[in-house]
Amino acid sequence: MSVGFFAVFDDIAVLLDDAATMSQVATKKTAGVLGDDLAVGAQKASGFAASRELPVLWAITKGSFRNKIIILPIAFVLSAFASWSIIPILMLGGLYLAFEGAEKIYEYFFPHGEVKEKILSLKEDELLVYEATKVKSAILTDFILSIEIIIIALGTVLDKSLPIQIMVVSFVAIVATIGVYGIVALLVRMDDIGFKMMDIGGEGSKLLKPLGQLLVSALPKVIKVLTVVGTLAMLMVAGGIYMHNVHALHEAMHYIPSLLSEVLVGLVIGVVVFAAERLFMKVKSKVLSR
Repeated sequence: MSVGFFAVFDDIAVLLDDAATMSQVATKKTAGVLGDDLAVGAQKASGFAASRELPVLWAITKGSFRNKIIILPIAFVLSAFASWSIIPILMLGGLYLAFEGAEKIYEYFFPHGEVKEKILSLKEDELLVYEATKVKSAILTDFILSIEIIIIALGTVLDKSLPIQIMVVSFVAIVATIGVYGIVALLVRMDDIGFKMMDIGGEGSKLLKPLGQLLVSALPKVIKVLTVVGTLAMLMVAGGIYMHNVHALHEAMHYIPSLLSEVLVGLVIGVVVFAAERLFMKVKSKVLSR
């Protein structure tokens, strides 16, 4: 009886050891997408009033956890019974990410007039509606990136048993959410940290005050850089999905560095989808106006 009892513990120990080893492998393989997720998350979480930054970020984080709860069981079921459907789902997600990236580029060259002034003039209830719209958009983008992260992590353990698949992929999903949005929270509150350091250091401080001033002055630049990086990240992830799953496309672009080719493919796809969406909206508005 005691021998069987200890054998169970031994099996559990071996299972946990395998899961820990594969978790390290899966985390390394998803590191690139996690970096993209960080850039996109910082981009989506910025642009709010200081008092609303953390509540908005918390709403996005909760939405990200819900995304993972939805995606994880579906991914395991599809892996077991309909593995053929994973790539088409990824490619549909790539279309959305490419569209988002192309839309950001369009808005940079053709910005909406007086957007900031309109936002500042919004009443409290209107501002909450605007925030809810941005949060919804951020959660949807997170959903697409979460699919990519989970599918990549799952791909590293497809030859393992189901318990190891569940432990490894769930671990990566949790680390992705806590790690990404924890860092985003630090970024969006960087100026508050700077002001606090300046206040603690006082006028005579030779370390805290200059460091605090650096954090405050650096925040707008960091946000701008992350906005650019976030846009490129969406295009790169979208392009990477198609480059890795369309053999003819991969062969046609093999002479270009992979990073550049993925961005270019994502941009071309994004422009096509963006143009199609604009055409559809124009036709729809004309039909409705009749």
